[in-house]
Amino acid sequence: MLTTTQKKTAEAIINLFETSQVLGDYSKVTLISGDTGHLTYGRSQTTLGSGNLHELLQRYCANPGARFSASLEPSLPKFSVRDLSLDNDLKLHNLLRACADDQVMRDTQDSFFDDFYWQPAARTATRLGISTPLAVAVVYDSFVHGSWKAISGRTTSQVGIVADVGERRWIAEYVATRRAWLATHSRSDLRATAYRMDAFQRLIDQNYWGLDLPLVVRGKEISTATLSETPPGCYDGPQPGTRALSLHSPMQRGLDVRLAQLGLSLTGIDIKADGIFGQTSVRRFKEYQSCHDLPVTGVADMELIAHLASLV
Repeated sequence: MLTTTQKKTAEAIINLFETSQVLGDYSKVTLISGDTGHLTYGRSQTTLGSGNLHELLQRYCANPGARFSASLEPSLPKFSVRDLSLDNDLKLHNLLRACADDQVMRDTQDSFFDDFYWQPAARTATRLGISTPLAVAVVYDSFVHGSWKAISGRTTSQVGIVADVGERRWIAEYVATRRAWLATHSRSDLRATAYRMDAFQRLIDQNYWGLDLPLVVRGKEISTATLSETPPGCYDGPQPGTRALSLHSPMQRGLDVRLAQLGLSLTGIDIKADGIFGQTSVRRFKEYQSCHDLPVTGVADMELIAHLASLV
């Protein structure tokens, strides 16, 4: 059984593959051309096409403390039938980004990804006799990314079962087999992910089977410090109405920016609700002010922020 730190480290490696962040990006909304999963969301990137995104959002909305449940619930039937029009619903995408600021959503994602990916991967690893943290991480990666059954079957046919050849040899062969499969795949989006196996191969070459910290994976530090940080792109404050928003250096960031941007989005303004008040935000606020006979300053005063936040 892995320790809590080893489990977090294994998850962090796959987070880096999925969102380039050690803790994952709970707010990340992705749409890759040619990806059969279509709209993809969250820390470990679950998809509309698989039906799992509907399950995640349904779990979130069922929690009485979910801040954005009333806004999300009208879209749940579309998620249930995997309606591909959601791929291009930019207002919904902004709502999903804002949900990451809600601790309930972050907790829901953690439990969801544990139930749907980590636990099945851990049970499979145990059944096969795979126990080292790095090897379990390899199994977990394929449960998140796909193709476990096909590539594990191919690996066993090539070298034999884990019990006969040993865990480390079997995993090394699995990584090599899966890399070749990814690198030559007919889908360009999958060919581009062969780096995942390169990262695992580097850890194997360095004999980091225990995933002892600190580690560097794809140029990012995984350590007790980085595993304890606040997840990137998640804002717990400032609350709307506690400050005016304008262009600064460094730029203003936070919950109030996100909610003001989301409010703009809901009025039909084309803006990405990323929680960062940059030059695009200035232009979009000017656009809103011009349309509503307000002084065109690009500055969002506390009254305007409160109004926009009330639309969410």
